[in-house]
Amino acid sequence: MGTIQYGGAGEAIHIDDRALAHLKVAIATKLRRNESFTLSWVHHDDDVRGRSTIWLHPSIPLRFTFDEPETPQLNVKWIEDLMHSANSSGGIQLIDEMLETPTD
Repeated sequence: MGTIQYGGAGEAIHIDDRALAHLKVAIATKLRRNESFTLSWVHHDDDVRGRSTIWLHPSIPLRFTFDEPETPQLNVKWIEDLMHSANSSGGIQLIDEMLETPTD
């Protein structure tokens, strides 16, 4: 379970390492373009029930911390889906990975 630490205060946001690796690519792309946006997610089962949203801005410090030392193989489709949501009025919605299944 990785974390996002955003700004100077507040609690770390806990996100599965694989999801965080994909999210990092989408967030870094938006911030590199100097674009602000929101990030929303549903709380984990071991957290207080509900959902959260934060406003991401290029001038606010952001740190990604991963438990696993190796970067997972990235799913380009998942990154595209995250980027598509990032460009919407609702901002990035942390969605589950959709794996392509081969058709027989």
